[in-house]
Amino acid sequence: MYLVSRAGPMAACALGAAILATAALGVGLSKPAAPARTTASVTVTPGVRDLDQRPSTTSQCRRSLQIACYNPLQLQRAYHLPALYARGITGRGATIVIVDPYGSPTIATDLRTFDRTEGIADPPSLRVIRPAGQVPSYDAANSGMVAWASETTLDVEYAHAVAPGAKILLVETPGSGKTGTVDMAQIVTAENYVVQHHLGDVISQSFVATEQAVGAAGIQALRGAYQAAYRDHVTVLAGAGDNGATGFEPSQKSYFSHAVTSWPASDPLVTGVGGTRLDLDASGGRRSADTVWNDTYSKTANRLVDGTPGPNPLAGGGGKSVIFARPAYQDAVSGVTGAHRGVPDISMSAACTGAVNAYQSFGGQAPGWYVLCGTSEATPLFAGVVALADQMAGHSLGLINPALYRLAAAHAPGIVGVTTGDNSVSFTKGGRTQVVTGYRAQAGYSLAAGLGTIDAQYFVPELAAAG
Repeated sequence: MYLVSRAGPMAACALGAAILATAALGVGLSKPAAPARTTASVTVTPGVRDLDQRPSTTSQCRRSLQIACYNPLQLQRAYHLPALYARGITGRGATIVIVDPYGSPTIATDLRTFDRTEGIADPPSLRVIRPAGQVPSYDAANSGMVAWASETTLDVEYAHAVAPGAKILLVETPGSGKTGTVDMAQIVTAENYVVQHHLGDVISQSFVATEQAVGAAGIQALRGAYQAAYRDHVTVLAGAGDNGATGFEPSQKSYFSHAVTSWPASDPLVTGVGGTRLDLDASGGRRSADTVWNDTYSKTANRLVDGTPGPNPLAGGGGKSVIFARPAYQDAVSGVTGAHRGVPDISMSAACTGAVNAYQSFGGQAPGWYVLCGTSEATPLFAGVVALADQMAGHSLGLINPALYRLAAAHAPGIVGVTTGDNSVSFTKGGRTQVVTGYRAQAGYSLAAGLGTIDAQYFVPELAAAG
């Protein structure tokens, strides 16, 4: 996730300092490209700063920041969600599980303010649980806690914006408190609890790490929650990452100079959600077709997000796994993925030059409206879509990837191709410009946009029927 400040430059959020991968049931492991780490003690350390006091319209954002920003109504219309709402399909009866370290101390009041301002009905319930242990008291001076509070806000508000009738279950994990770091094993414990107690229908995860930062052994040790979710028919989503074709090295201080893929999106039991850039008018109508999100070469986006003109890796993740072999549901796209699991599977709005407004009032920054972007936006958006399909189906859909690829093969109208853009990125390393060549969008499946994006008025009933 990235937060874009309307008041000035800000730091990028490397929300993904390192996370898990998994070896799918019935899917073999390919030989890892790098030595495996043998520990499952992987930490995630976000770093986000932002400051703003009020929401902006798209035109105001374009004038003041030279980027677009969108509100929930625009996104609802862009994905043709009102056609479903008119039929009573709002996610009623489904539960979206948001998993975030620390959480936010003000999430309940912030969501109410968000809903009131944006004209969205309050959710049937917003429940917070802490099954992995006691979460330390919020510390406004702890930058890690502040960053995770921002992540939590984005996740909750935009999953709810898509599925306003769904229940929200926020699952907070303890972290280390003092340093603001997070042990990934805590997240696995929490997710296992959710699955074992049948507490939700779709799990949204917005954190990522390169497969090499975790290693095959570490991934295998941490993948139990996804195996349990598969057996219990719970859908699991994960963002494909925000660094395009590259990602952070194990040190989390520099990027790989060659193409890598992020986990947990690369797990065959997880739906990997990539990023697109929407170009919308004030009512949410498209001015042009969606493209692959890539702000690497946008000086404006780089200054807002990273405080420099760039280029910095700022794009939707995607590529070929070095841990997981191609699952059977991707056999039809083997010409693109080869023998490897390909990521992403589907894509949603994520661009920093087409960001979203969110309200947050926790300590450590001034209360107000903030501009956010990244696959941390795309993932909860798609979680809301899955909740709508759960309601229409009358049950949770479990692993949806086989259905996605069947729908695409049948040219179902709910899956909309994304055929322009790429996730190649550039950055400076050791005083030299590094270029990591990624993948181009194309008709059908690509390693930049997956199968494409969705038109919800068709996609939701198609997915419900296919599941």
